[in-house]
Amino acid sequence: MGTIVFLGDSITDANRLFSENGLGFGYVNQIADKLHQTNPAWEIINKGVDGFVAERLVHNLERDCITYQPDYVCILVGINDVGILMNTVTTEKERDYLLTDSIRSYHQLLFDLTNSTKAKIITLEPFIFPHPQEYANWIPWQQTLSRQIQKLSRNYGVTFIPLHNALNGQAEEQGYDAITTDGIHLTKAGHQILADEIMKAWNLS
Repeated sequence: MGTIVFLGDSITDANRLFSENGLGFGYVNQIADKLHQTNPAWEIINKGVDGFVAERLVHNLERDCITYQPDYVCILVGINDVGILMNTVTTEKERDYLLTDSIRSYHQLLFDLTNSTKAKIITLEPFIFPHPQEYANWIPWQQTLSRQIQKLSRNYGVTFIPLHNALNGQAEEQGYDAITTDGIHLTKAGHQILADEIMKAWNLS
C-alpha cells in the first residue's frame, strides 16, 4: 500500500482528462485496477502529459511529483525528445546537441527525485515501432537515448526496464496493429505489457 506517481508523455497520459478516474485508458489504469482489487487504499496518480519531453518533466517535478512524497515513481519519457530532433533539425551535429540536452534533463530529473523523495523509482525505456517504416530512422537515436537512460538509472540505483525489444518482438509475433496504434502509441494489449513489467519490477504482481 502507498502512493504511486506516474510521469511521462501521451503514452502515460492516455487521455486521462477524459477518464472518470483521471488515470486514463492505458497502463496506469490497468495497474490501478489490479492493485485496487487487493487493496483499495492504494493512491495512484497519473501526471502524464501529451507531448511532454524530459525537460518539461523536470520543470513540473515539484508540483507533479515531489509534493506528494510518493512511495513509488514510474517515468516513461524520451520518444518526443527523439521526435523533435528527427523532425526539426537535419544535421547530425544538431541532433547530437538536442540529444545531449535531453540526457542532461533526464539526469536532473533523477537527481531531483532521489534527493527530494524516498521513492522506489522505475525508468521505462522509450520505444518506437518501424511501422510506419519512416520510424525506422528514429531507432538509432532511440537506442542511444535508451543506453544513456540505462546508465543514469544504474548510477542512481534506479530500476531500468527495457521495453523496445520486448514490444517489437510481440508486434512481430502478433502483428504490429495488435500492439501499436500508430508506431508510437499502444493498444490495450501493448499497455498491458507495460503494466505487467512494472508490477513485476515492484513485486506487486
